[in-house]
Amino acid sequence: MTALGKVLRTTAFKLSAIYIVVFSFFSVFFVLYISYTANQLLGQQLQATIAAEIYGLADQYRSGGLPGIVDAIDQRSHQPGASLYLITDVSGRILAGNVSRVPATLLNSSGAAPVTVPYERIAGGGTSNVAMVQVIRLPNGFRMLVGRDIGEREQFRRIIGRALAWALALMIALALMSWFFVSRRVLKRIDSLSATSRRIMAGDLSGRLEMAGTGDEFDRLAESLNAMLDRIEHLMQGLKDVSDNIAHDLKTPLTRLRNRVEAALASPPSNDTYRDALQATIEESDQLIKTFNALLMIARMEAGSQDGAMISVEAGAVVRDVAELYEPAAEEKGVALSVDAPEPVTLIANRELLGQALANLIDNALKYSAASASGTPKIVLTARRDGPSLVLQVADNGPGIPETDRARVLERFVRLEESRSLPGSGLGLSLVAAVARLHHGAIELGDAKPGLVVTLRLPIDQART
Repeated sequence: MTALGKVLRTTAFKLSAIYIVVFSFFSVFFVLYISYTANQLLGQQLQATIAAEIYGLADQYRSGGLPGIVDAIDQRSHQPGASLYLITDVSGRILAGNVSRVPATLLNSSGAAPVTVPYERIAGGGTSNVAMVQVIRLPNGFRMLVGRDIGEREQFRRIIGRALAWALALMIALALMSWFFVSRRVLKRIDSLSATSRRIMAGDLSGRLEMAGTGDEFDRLAESLNAMLDRIEHLMQGLKDVSDNIAHDLKTPLTRLRNRVEAALASPPSNDTYRDALQATIEESDQLIKTFNALLMIARMEAGSQDGAMISVEAGAVVRDVAELYEPAAEEKGVALSVDAPEPVTLIANRELLGQALANLIDNALKYSAASASGTPKIVLTARRDGPSLVLQVADNGPGIPETDRARVLERFVRLEESRSLPGSGLGLSLVAAVARLHHGAIELGDAKPGLVVTLRLPIDQART
């Protein structure tokens, strides 16, 4: 009963029941309409035939009198067919015709309209049939009956009735078979969706909805939901990674901050000691705030938040503005900073985030090229169009990054051994990669021979150059 109740509550069953009722109603309506129309047409044809017979016999009566009409009826009665004739005298004795019995009241109630009555033929062996007849009163009390057997019409009506019954039975059977097939298929897909949903709710984010490969609405729904689950799993994994990274990488600066304050309190009271400790604490706190801000920005971008509108941006102008901002720092460190943006390239982007990404790349290049550049430290910023994409490059002649570590350095809080002695949090390239993904682009790390070249490849959406 539980399984039956489950089936009866399904949408497939309810839709099938509605379709059966609707189609049955229209089928019965159309069959009955056709039957009624055909019956009316046959009735009109019968009445027209009877009227024609009476008109012909009237001509016989006018030309030959009563003997003439009796002879005509006698001749027509012996002809095969569905026509019926009868003529009686005043006492009801049959003078001519092929009808042996009709209702007694029929001959005494002649009228202008044909009526349907049972009758027996003379050669019918006592079999009762049904006919449409009309009785005509003749002079001197004689009666004449003219009619047509309607057995064919009744047979046609029975055939229509049987056809209607078979059609309804067949339609209901096919509807039940279709419902059984559809409900089994639909229920199987829905049960699969439910099972996968329960797995996901239980914490298994790797579960995905099954796809049959037919391209139907269930496959399209599963495809969209799977894409959503991929995104959710990616975000949850990112959240887990951030939590792990915060727990590991921020533990050291927080411990260092606490130890510095503790050491200041343990030392002999001195304003200079307290002041130095507070300044160091403020610097450490500023670095922690920058780290948390960077983490928050990365999380927002990975969640699809733009923190600003996408507008039409001229890439060359953004590159020149950021380079101008860093020119004093580059001069101070003895780094040659140059810009190569030969042509204007316009794209739809978030100007602030694009500038932040370039600033991070230039900041990294300044630190590493100035510290260990081969020859004169230099940084080259490039903005150019490459087909449907904008290519932004920041190249330096510093130590570069080994090919085996290039994918790893794009992760959060990853710092190579060579950079441990330099200030930083390991979030700069992670933020640049997040900006690239937000703009549906990609980041590539390559060898500048010597040094590192970072390439941002962004699609030019609705570009105007």
